Amino acid sequence: MPVEMIAAQDRENRRVKTRFPIHRELRYRLMQDGRVLEAGLGKTLNMASGGVAFALDRPLSAGSFIELSISWPVLLDSGTPVRLVVFGRVLRSGQGVSACTVDKYEFRTQSRAPQVSTGFRGDVMPPRWARMAKEESKFTSVASGYQSIRG
Repeated sequence: MPVEMIAAQDRENRRVKTRFPIHRELRYRLMQDGRVLEAGLGKTLNMASGGVAFALDRPLSAGSFIELSISWPVLLDSGTPVRLVVFGRVLRSGQGVSACTVDKYEFRTQSRAPQVSTGFRGDVMPPRWARMAKEESKFTSVASGYQSIRG
C-alpha cells in the first residue's frame, strides 16, 4: 500500500485506541444523582478500552451518566456467565447508534438461569425485613401476654 494512502487512513481515524467489533446483548441505565432516569436494552457494535459504541432503538442525551451491563462471551472456569459493567458518559447518540466513554469498569458474575423481570412488586418484603417483622410480632405477643398475666 502506498505511503500516501496509509497517511490518509491515519488522518481519517482519529481514535487512539483500537476498536474491536464485539456484538453482545446489553442493558443500560441512565443515571442522575444516584437515580435511574431511564433503562433499556441494546447491542454493542464495537468496544475499546476508552469507549463503547452500541445500538439502541432511541437516542440518548449526550453528557448523561450511563451504566452498561454487557453479556461477556467467555465463561469462568466453573461455567459461570460473566457481565462486563461499564460506567461512563454518553458522547453522542443518533440514528440508532450511541457511544459512551469507559470511565470505570468491572466484571460481575451473573445467574446461570435466565432471569425474567416481572417488574416491581410492592407486596414483596426483603427477607431481612421479613425476619425483623416476624421477631417484632413475637415480642409484641410476649409483651401483651405479660400484660394479661400482670393485669
